[in-house]
Amino acid sequence: MAFLTTKMMQRTAMFLSFGSYVTSLVTAFLPLWKTMNSDLNEVENWFSGLWLTCLYTEERGIQCKAYDSVLGLPMDLQISRVLVFISIGTGGFALVTAFLGLEGVEMCVRKPDVKRGLLIFSGVMTWVSGLTILAPVSILAYTTVVEFWDEGFPDVMPRWEHGEAMFSGWFGGLGQVIGGTLFFVAVCMGDYDLRRLSAPVSPDHYLPTFILCSSCDMNAIN
Repeated sequence: MAFLTTKMMQRTAMFLSFGSYVTSLVTAFLPLWKTMNSDLNEVENWFSGLWLTCLYTEERGIQCKAYDSVLGLPMDLQISRVLVFISIGTGGFALVTAFLGLEGVEMCVRKPDVKRGLLIFSGVMTWVSGLTILAPVSILAYTTVVEFWDEGFPDVMPRWEHGEAMFSGWFGGLGQVIGGTLFFVAVCMGDYDLRRLSAPVSPDHYLPTFILCSSCDMNAIN
């Protein structure tokens, strides 16, 4: 289709990667990764994230508290923190390099190979950013399910469940993986356009026209 050009594909990848990165960034700091509601006290709702634990009551509203010790955290939470930092760093760096590699940006205009390399690098970094946000969300989702169905806990004891931030993290990570893939698609489209424009035209292409014009000139003389 005519509107599906290389430039349009680059901007689609950029837009999707940016939106997904913002979603992942917000998810990383939301204290809504896990929720807990006790059947014995329904007016209290607990929320837990990577950095904070919050308690919501109708009387006092929401109150949050940071974890007392980093080393005292469960191993899955410590690993998730590291992966989230990697995701934030690689995702931001990928957006900067992708912007510099876009068509229309006045940088390295006479060096298409440099722009192509920037888009490939940003695609790889966007993949890394998406995977490193999907990993902690999936790890904590798995541990939450295992603890929820652990028969060693008494039935009356409240248990953690999945929070809204886990689902936004999945959407953000998946969007970044798709955005990184679209960067590679844009690179392939650019390579195809370059080969098509630089392909030599065969002399046989002009032969029928030459013969036709020669016949017209002979008929005019006769």
